[in-house]
Amino acid sequence: MEESSKRYGDRLAVIDGPRRLSYADLAAQARTMTRALMASGVQAGDRVAIWLPNTVHWLVAALGTHGAGASLVPMNTRYTGYEAADVLRRTGARVLFLPDRFLGQDYLAALMQAASGASASGASAPSASAPGPVGGLDQLTLAVRVPVEPGNQGQVNGGEAAPPGVVSWEHLLARAIQTSEESARARAAQVQADDVADIIFTSGTTGAPKGAVSTHRQTIAVAAAWAERAEATDRDVYMIIAPFFHTFGYKAGWVVALLCGAAIVPQLTFSIDRVLEQIERERVTMLPGPPTIFQELLAHPQRDQHDLSSLRLVVTGAAMVPVALIERMWTELAIETILTAYGLTEAVVVTMCLPGDDAQTISGTCGCAAADFEIRIAGADGQELGPGDDGEVQLRGPNVMVGYLDDPAATRAAIEPDGWLHTGDIGHLDERGYLTITDRLKDMFTVGGFNVYPAEVENAIMRLASVIDCAVVGKPDERLGEVGLAFVVTRPGSGLSTQDVIAHCRERLANFKVPREVVFVGQLPRNAGGKVLKRELREQARQGLRETAGDSLT
Repeated sequence: MEESSKRYGDRLAVIDGPRRLSYADLAAQARTMTRALMASGVQAGDRVAIWLPNTVHWLVAALGTHGAGASLVPMNTRYTGYEAADVLRRTGARVLFLPDRFLGQDYLAALMQAASGASASGASAPSASAPGPVGGLDQLTLAVRVPVEPGNQGQVNGGEAAPPGVVSWEHLLARAIQTSEESARARAAQVQADDVADIIFTSGTTGAPKGAVSTHRQTIAVAAAWAERAEATDRDVYMIIAPFFHTFGYKAGWVVALLCGAAIVPQLTFSIDRVLEQIERERVTMLPGPPTIFQELLAHPQRDQHDLSSLRLVVTGAAMVPVALIERMWTELAIETILTAYGLTEAVVVTMCLPGDDAQTISGTCGCAAADFEIRIAGADGQELGPGDDGEVQLRGPNVMVGYLDDPAATRAAIEPDGWLHTGDIGHLDERGYLTITDRLKDMFTVGGFNVYPAEVENAIMRLASVIDCAVVGKPDERLGEVGLAFVVTRPGSGLSTQDVIAHCRERLANFKVPREVVFVGQLPRNAGGKVLKRELREQARQGLRETAGDSLT
């Protein structure tokens, strides 16, 4: 940030509705945030959580956190209070940034309610009488409510007296006067390349979210690799639809922009009408996102009424990208460069296509290795396979995560002693070294670009007293790619309904994890070892199975 503020100075860094910040402005606000956090007791090595949608506040909070030598904990805005409390408890976050209100929800109220009871993982919470803004979260000392929606000026609790430890964005920034500029610069200068930059939570097949720990060096390296493939420069205007809490919106998003001096256009929520308007008004040049965005853009009845000629780059992935879609973007939108890519939280940017690749390559592969990664395909016996043979995709390189937070067993299972990371994805390499993902070793499925791990959903459903068994699989969906389908076995005469299961899940899980359909069955198909045969369940889902209460699947 400091280097870019010197290099790009008065050039626009952020276009967030009416808020427009130059690189010099953004650097100054980040330093003010660092001073405010230091005045609030944040020490080097502490953890600061950000539970916000895409706004300039997210950037200032993140950069200020890093300047104070603390580690960032990005949190999914779709988390329920239970999921958020679990992440905060496990990271021991000292500070939490969260919306004053967002989409009608009071995040702090939801967190307080959840944290005072059992954690999302089922463990008993600490005493609700513990000091701090949220009872049950002993290490959280400060909650900052941020005005993220137009018309909301950051009043805490609708103007009522704030609970102890809860402040508004403006009140926090006012604390900066207690810390000198020199102290803040000295703290930032002490941050080293291999210090922990962030802990980003993913999920594992056990159902418990895991925190992938990465360093500053890795964050910068993967962003630089993405920027190189995308040929990003200070002439670009980068619309970021992907959430900042996700590596796609964060490390392949705004960090990329800061490295090369591009202007950031964050999207608070997705609206194809607003996207069209902003591309024209702000002369957007870079628009990464899942394929559905571009399908909607091409199908929009008013598309021809907008000047989209500024668009030069699209980066997509996370779902199949039809050749016809690529060809239409080239011919109808005149987009110069279209790239597909593959990554995961534990490594971020693994492969990307190259500018100039043909439509079949872009559609049928995820590109070739980037960011100094080695890629190999391993068979069931662990031996490396040749071109065209499907096996587990394994990675090795300098940007593989340090490990999972406080989970050495999971880290050892994921990363071999010689550095190879098990991705759990099935795929193959062609003779050129281009990767194609064909399946998943894990049961994970993707809903609208977000990964869902069935075990986490199954654990939530099993909390219902009348449920004795369940299994969740992904079901094809035209709009979202996949949605969750739960097969549930209940106690005789329970009377449990589809609505009961879905309502229960909505209380404890982010919306994208909630099953869209529930099928009641007498038993689940299992192999001789007792493992659920999810392959059979997925086949049932593909055939459009509907609710069959009391029937057995064999």
